[in-house]
Amino acid sequence: MSDQNTPSDDKKRRSIRSFVLRTGRMTPGQQKAYDNHWPSKGLLLADGMIDYAQVFGRQAPVVLEIGFGMGASLVEMAKAAPEQDFIGVEVHVPGVGKLLHGMEEQGVDNIRVYCDDAVEVLKQCIADNSLDRIQIYFPDPWHKKKHHKRRLIQAHFVQALRSKLNVGGVLHLATDWEHYAEHMMEVMAAAEGFSNQADEYCFSDRPGYRPITKFEKRGERLGHGVWDLLFEKTA
Repeated sequence: MSDQNTPSDDKKRRSIRSFVLRTGRMTPGQQKAYDNHWPSKGLLLADGMIDYAQVFGRQAPVVLEIGFGMGASLVEMAKAAPEQDFIGVEVHVPGVGKLLHGMEEQGVDNIRVYCDDAVEVLKQCIADNSLDRIQIYFPDPWHKKKHHKRRLIQAHFVQALRSKLNVGGVLHLATDWEHYAEHMMEVMAAAEGFSNQADEYCFSDRPGYRPITKFEKRGERLGHGVWDLLFEKTA
């Protein structure tokens, strides 16, 4: 007889987080930007499904970035593509403050932001078949084998992402950990409803829209590789 108190597989997966909340205070500039701009640029889980036209004041292609860190590359990307709208999701408040500060400095208005768990944002706030691109750059590789279960890129999560993309939409992953890159490729190659934009089992060249971060430049100088995966939703 099964134990009625045993959690389902879905609940077990939700209980394993792919991130650890770091402590840290915002700088005065980040705090000021957060206070000034969160009311107009911040999005809340409690508000439910997003109406993109209402949130951005127009109809435009929508890109979702999960885990934007301190937000510099997202601001640069949005500034370079004013014809697109961007939604950023980040759990660390100082990163959100830094993003809002960068938006203010660069005069960028086509980003809206969640400070919450991306799994819940996807489930509660993003309509199916509504995104043109989802990007996840340099997620925590959880390089110790005992922590691999915490990696964000897993088969069940990839299918959750696929449900949110339009047909023809792209899931763009990037990492500077070779073993994680191999893991990502294994997951994506086996994922239903996706096609590799490069050849089968091949990584893609970095597309021009993805900025090279300071961290990435430093890694390149030290001889570290970076691997991009671009997979298109086919069904």
